[in-house]
Amino acid sequence: MDLDCYFVSAERTRYPFLKGRPVVVAKGSDKRIFALEKKEALLLEESGAFNSTLQFITKPSITPIIKQWREEFIDKDGTIHGIVIAKSYETKKFKIKTGTPLKDALMMCPGLIVLPSDHLFYQMLSFKLKAYLETKIPLLEQYSIDEFFGDVGGWIEDNNTLEFIAMLQREITEKFDLPISIAASKSKWIAKLATDTIKPYGVKVIYPHEVNAFVNPIKVEDFPGVGRAVEQRLKHYGIETLEEAKRLPMLFDAYGKTGKELYKRIQGIDNEPVHPSRERKGIGISRNFAAIEDREEIQRRVMILSRYLSYTITKLGLNPTTFFMKIRYQYGTKSSKSFTHDRLFNEVFFIDLAQSMLKELDVHPRYKIHYIGLGASNCTGIHKRKSFSMLEFHKDSKYAKLSQGLMKIRDKYGVDMIGYGRERVMSV
Repeated sequence: MDLDCYFVSAERTRYPFLKGRPVVVAKGSDKRIFALEKKEALLLEESGAFNSTLQFITKPSITPIIKQWREEFIDKDGTIHGIVIAKSYETKKFKIKTGTPLKDALMMCPGLIVLPSDHLFYQMLSFKLKAYLETKIPLLEQYSIDEFFGDVGGWIEDNNTLEFIAMLQREITEKFDLPISIAASKSKWIAKLATDTIKPYGVKVIYPHEVNAFVNPIKVEDFPGVGRAVEQRLKHYGIETLEEAKRLPMLFDAYGKTGKELYKRIQGIDNEPVHPSRERKGIGISRNFAAIEDREEIQRRVMILSRYLSYTITKLGLNPTTFFMKIRYQYGTKSSKSFTHDRLFNEVFFIDLAQSMLKELDVHPRYKIHYIGLGASNCTGIHKRKSFSMLEFHKDSKYAKLSQGLMKIRDKYGVDMIGYGRERVMSV
């Protein structure tokens, strides 16, 4: 189940006059997280892949919705920044794509309506839809904010599947005013592929005897899970379609277990189950911003991001042992690295680690930086245990208790209620 142009469709549920008009949702540099004033944020439950669990609450504005973008995306000197992150089907003829600079999109489409992103609203609406779907489908997996897998095996007869998904599509449209495309197959990845071919507002069932005829003509890069590296390897051997790829399983074997699983997915015989919930493998936070050379300000921003991520990790009860940082410089240069520390997680350790990672990664101290990303993964838990360093365990245990105390205060009064002195000194 794949919601059609979801962010735009979500906005149309509260602003019906947008229907039938060319609309884009745009996102720019996040200025709120680094601002000195107190912010309101919510920690959300699991919402599938690609979604942040920590979201800021957007304060109501008296400015009409179609003019609000000007406040966020036009600087005092008249410069328009930001990029398109979602677009309505009415913009297709103007060749606007996800990632198109907003200033270009405005020139490409006269009369374009621009809306600033309200991700918290999109996630809350997605949660409401999920709660409804759980009353209709025995096993439900939220794959992303706008995609769901459902298992109706033994619940709906195979020959009634098309009738069921068409009914479900109508009910979702009537109840939520959201257009959705739904496809069904014995393989979840064939079903996902099918939704890409029937948008917008389509329904389709791919029965086992129809899989080959459906899959064969599709380009290899259009199959879910075929990344750039696999695509390039296949095309190196002159393979353009999935039919051609299926003839050479040895090319997939070179990628080990992952490659073999991908090959089964292409054939529609992977038998991968729907997972109502998954153990979280990792979590991260990142921000783009106007390029900055001042390293004290960059350090301040790393501290803020690491504090927010530490709060989220503590709140979710995770204990990651692998940490990742990535920075992007102006003009495209990047620097990234992962670090593994078998320690009991706590905020003091993580903030110090983030600062040291920055010093190691910042190999071009004269270049301006416009992006910082922090991640944590390889979490210990019931199914994955590790031995912590005894040299640090006593100290980490005390700081872990402190992190729990900080979390309780922030839960009650806001994430910014307790910060660090260095966060209050803005250099730029």
